[in-house]
Amino acid sequence: MGNKGIKSSRRKFVKKTAAIAGTLVASSLIEPFKLLVYATEEPKDEGPWWGVGIDISKCIGCGLCAKSCKIENNVPEDPFFFRSWVEQYTVYNDGTVKVVSPNGGIDGFNQEEDKENIFKTFFVPKMCNQCAKSPCTQVCPVGATFETPEGITLVDSEHCIGCSYCVQACPYGCRYIHPESIVADKCTLCYHRLTKGIAPACMEVCPTGARIYGNLRDPESELVKYMKNNSYQVLKPNLNTGSKLYYNALSAEVI
Repeated sequence: MGNKGIKSSRRKFVKKTAAIAGTLVASSLIEPFKLLVYATEEPKDEGPWWGVGIDISKCIGCGLCAKSCKIENNVPEDPFFFRSWVEQYTVYNDGTVKVVSPNGGIDGFNQEEDKENIFKTFFVPKMCNQCAKSPCTQVCPVGATFETPEGITLVDSEHCIGCSYCVQACPYGCRYIHPESIVADKCTLCYHRLTKGIAPACMEVCPTGARIYGNLRDPESELVKYMKNNSYQVLKPNLNTGSKLYYNALSAEVI
């Protein structure tokens, strides 16, 4: 789409945000005790509307997705910053749950020796949920966080002021403040690759095909077929974020 298209999308979002803000103020005067939630939704435009599918039953915890993401997107090497990472869930016989993600899974995982007390263990890849009703875009005071016509949430680093509002608003913990640029950073689903017809880096390196992406408007896309053939779920559905990250074999312990 190019930088010009991205800037145009951001300007439209800023105007829409301003209109919503005015509505919120007016509504608060009329009904001060009623909680109002406004969010962007899928536009009626033609073209792709991207989503992601992750099959937990296929994830082996190799961490290649997290490693390739850091390399592709120049994410800081420090073990505190990730656009994509893998968590290991260990459920014990007494019902307690332990969640670990050493260096985002890049260095692999070590299973505990006390296997007799373990009920089950599995890996869960995490990344931006590319919400259709993204909380992060709603709280950004300058419109630096916006959604493209293809449904990808991006950050305009030239306008971001590093206030961290979006970091706090994301219910999935998918954002951080870049230690060098001091602006918000997150998974972009490798937007720079998508616009050239190339798969996101994490999808390209997954050895088991646990991660897929596709056009939700295309009934023949790999993602839509995946959704038809699996009992998929989204994280924290009660928040109504319009998440476009669909998990197969999502266990109740996953948060």
